[in-house]
Amino acid sequence: MISLLKKLVSLALVALAANATWHLFLAYSAHYKFRDAVRYAAQNRGEKSDDDLRDQIVDIASDADVPVQPAGVVVTHEGIATEVTVSYTRPIEIVPNRMSNWSFSFVIDTFVPQPPNTVK
Repeated sequence: MISLLKKLVSLALVALAANATWHLFLAYSAHYKFRDAVRYAAQNRGEKSDDDLRDQIVDIASDADVPVQPAGVVVTHEGIATEVTVSYTRPIEIVPNRMSNWSFSFVIDTFVPQPPNTVK
């Protein structure tokens, strides 16, 4: 009887670990795909203004199901250098029926062949 109880507890712990791993994998996978898409957008911004690039990044986040608010995206440039800073919080279900807020952020520093258009 004790052996069966130990096996059930072990299986429950394995199930909890598998659930947490799966939900973390989904969140981090979306985060890294989003980060790569933001890097591509920043490198290929062309003559877009900082505001236009920020709007494009928010659209990319929406398409990728990443909960980024416009206030969580900061785009700056100096000459041909562009810096994009993104931060957001995402709820993740680590334990079944319990959501935990996880913070994600990254900074992209890149160069473009020509300075972006600063005229609005």
